[in-house]
Amino acid sequence: MSSQEFVFSSLHLASPASSIPYYPRARTCIFRGMWAELVAHRLNPAELNVKAYESEMLTMTTDARMEKLNEIISSANENNEIDGTHQKKNISGGGGPVEAVFWAKDSQTQWRIKGKAFVVGKDIEDENATGAKLAREEIGNGMRVVETDKTCKWSWARELTAHFGNLSPSMRGTFKNPFPGTPITCPIEDKRLWLGQDVYDLNDSVARENFCTIVIKPEEVEQLSLKGPKTARRWKYSYVGAEKNDTGNWKTEELWP
Repeated sequence: MSSQEFVFSSLHLASPASSIPYYPRARTCIFRGMWAELVAHRLNPAELNVKAYESEMLTMTTDARMEKLNEIISSANENNEIDGTHQKKNISGGGGPVEAVFWAKDSQTQWRIKGKAFVVGKDIEDENATGAKLAREEIGNGMRVVETDKTCKWSWARELTAHFGNLSPSMRGTFKNPFPGTPITCPIEDKRLWLGQDVYDLNDSVARENFCTIVIKPEEVEQLSLKGPKTARRWKYSYVGAEKNDTGNWKTEELWP
């Protein structure tokens, strides 16, 4: 596709006074490739993982202070929310239901991807973090081995850093912006935060504290071809579970458009 934008929807916890428990939140995001298959930019200074795995799981990068993280986690478990001030050590986890919608203009095709989202944050390799353990297990179940002898050399933290390195210095700098969504009239207590910074250090403590990757694990995919009213076609691909020696199979069904 010529454009990497897609619409990402998650479930936002409604107020206690609401008649419904959740309401949808949608925003435009940038597709960053398939998990474990990062296509590195030529200027990416990060050490890359060896080619040990492949997957059908989509990725995007985000700021851990954004609402979408709390939505991904709280919609999976209503008792498991991130502190609103984002001062807690543990970030990784999730499992909430999400949907991603792509529009491929050139082919006049819409792709709707439904599944669960997991957060890969700075604590992803923490053996004592429940959320990180869940994320590693769920994402790991969707990763196919392509080079068995290289799996021992593959690292979750290295993959996360490679995603950070794939961003431009100015994009890395956005993770040192003031807290997203707060009024600009409020004083900024952390003097390390301001708009328009460039980050060249891949281990910048402030930026890496806020940087994370979201991994979408698909359960159902719909393809809708709209090349013309007389030739429109629609297919649904449903994940039917893994056999003993693989990561799962997909059932294909054609539908009326």
